[in-house]
Amino acid sequence: MTAAAPAVAPTRPEAPRSAPMPVAAHLHEATRRAVWAAVAVAICAVVGWFLYEPVMDLVRAPIAQIAADRNASLNFDSVTGAFDLRLRVSLVAGFVLSSPVWLYQLFAFVLPGLTRRERRYVLGSVGAAAPLFAAGCATGLLLFPHMVSVLAGFASSEDSTILDASAYIDFILKIVVATGVAFVLPVVLVVLNLAGMVSARTFARSWRYVVVAIVLFSALATPSADVMSMFLIAIPMTALFAAALAIAALHDRSLARSATASIPEETPCSV
Repeated sequence: MTAAAPAVAPTRPEAPRSAPMPVAAHLHEATRRAVWAAVAVAICAVVGWFLYEPVMDLVRAPIAQIAADRNASLNFDSVTGAFDLRLRVSLVAGFVLSSPVWLYQLFAFVLPGLTRRERRYVLGSVGAAAPLFAAGCATGLLLFPHMVSVLAGFASSEDSTILDASAYIDFILKIVVATGVAFVLPVVLVVLNLAGMVSARTFARSWRYVVVAIVLFSALATPSADVMSMFLIAIPMTALFAAALAIAALHDRSLARSATASIPEETPCSV
């Protein structure tokens, strides 16, 4: 009496990695792509030099509102302070405007050494993170004038508000970048789930802590008596977390179905 061999579901072999390159070739490739990225940053920095005045008009708007009630202005503490600030704003603008170029150069250097699945994860996460980061930065730009007005409002109307230009720009950049990073965190959760490190059930169990953390972050990012500003950050972040949880749950369900389908059925013995 012989038993039939169990049927095994065919598996698709993982695409092999690219053939290893010599160290000298890696260095040459990295140098070539770094030069292209640096040239793109330099060109966009020149563009940012001419965008300095529109940018400064944007950041001066809250100060102009404060100046309606009392003396308020930006202060440069050195002779070269205005030039240094303009150069700094130009470099930041060049780095942001040239991001598609240097991101392409970075991934063009890294992707050939990854498998097909790893490439799909990396490209998908970057494709989702870029618009979310931009949306978070835009939210920070919309909120910072109100935050400046409220924080400066703690001073008496008899006092003068003289702001150091460098510290003021740093304050705005921190708000904008922090809000942008906060909007990207759900993408990190999805990537961890796709990599098999965290399950959707773990996300679901900790949703209360996540919501509390989101509310605390929103309250710290919008230190004002107007709760509407806090909700403008907390509601989108909560919705993004819910979307990340739904994607993770769908992925775990798909893995469970695949595992169930791959279990071979027992076949009767033949006599």
